[in-house]
Amino acid sequence: MSNHPSTSGADNIYQPSLARIVRILPQIEDHRLFQLRFEDSGIRQSFTYRPGQFVELSLIGTGEAPISISSSPTRPEVIELCVRKIGRVTEALFRLPLNSLVGLRGPYGNGFPVEEMEKNNLLIIAGGLGMAPLRSLLWYALDNRSKFKEIILMLGTKISEEMLFKYELLSLLDRTDMKCLLTVDKDEEGIWPAQVGVVTKLFDAVKVDPEITYAAVCGPPIMYKFVLRKLLERNLPKDRILMSLERRMKCGVGKCGHCSIGYKYTCIDGPIFTYWDAINLPEMI
Repeated sequence: MSNHPSTSGADNIYQPSLARIVRILPQIEDHRLFQLRFEDSGIRQSFTYRPGQFVELSLIGTGEAPISISSSPTRPEVIELCVRKIGRVTEALFRLPLNSLVGLRGPYGNGFPVEEMEKNNLLIIAGGLGMAPLRSLLWYALDNRSKFKEIILMLGTKISEEMLFKYELLSLLDRTDMKCLLTVDKDEEGIWPAQVGVVTKLFDAVKVDPEITYAAVCGPPIMYKFVLRKLLERNLPKDRILMSLERRMKCGVGKCGHCSIGYKYTCIDGPIFTYWDAINLPEMI
């Protein structure tokens, strides 16, 4: 698993390459899914990444921001970034019309160790906005369905209006080659077609074989406390619990020190960490 950035086709991995906004899909409030395509055909065809990695998105005259890749490398040519409007760069991005050009550099970070995870059960657990980085892993696994044993998605949000990719995920409820468990904390109108309750209640519908299961987790800090407890109660090995932690990343290459956690840098050593890392660096979560 490489921690080194690898913008295939670019001469300088620290220099942004131009990419065009080819589609903008509204999500929940203040969130949009941007589909981007590199202008250079060579970069477009050779750009590779792992689920869980991120890119630095830049706007000339405004700045840049680290954004998780929400698309899967199994679907090349177009890169999808789920962006929340928060801060100067993302606010400027939301003002751009379709077909505008932006800069992309990367990918950065370690990503999920997908080769190690293959031939195992895959348990993807997301809370709130945590689905944005985990969507890449989900579609990677579904597009490589024969390489994995059981695939289980567990996702919880406060209300259905706050669920990222809601209709895309609801369409997975009918798939017979995976288990899709979606829950909301409350359903006052009584029209939600899936479960109601906190995300940890979904464990009641899941059997976890700790010897052949990897868990990928991303969500708000309070969620980690309870989800990690559930996983440990089921004897999942600490090195098979993988967490996506995007903590104050800025430069993407470990130079600015903005995302340092003890002796580690989220942008280089992460953003995917094992539970062992969290034990040794408790301030991580």
